[in-house]
Amino acid sequence: MPIFDYHCCDCDADFELLVMSSTIPNCPQCGGQHLEKQLSRVAVPGRSAGLIARGRAQAAKEGHLSNFSPAERKSH
Repeated sequence: MPIFDYHCCDCDADFELLVMSSTIPNCPQCGGQHLEKQLSRVAVPGRSAGLIARGRAQAAKEGHLSNFSPAERKSH
């Protein structure tokens, strides 16, 4: 089941819901069904050196080395 972003035209609320294609969702705030499906933004994976360094530091602190190369695993 996909997650969709919606805008309620009755109460002006924006929200996202996990819905099946045959289901007509209700607004969680007002219960209305006058909804507009919104385009969702896609989040690209972080590729900056700072993000990679923080991820590796967190992984090493937690004791797993899954995001290190085999050569780097030997040094830890």
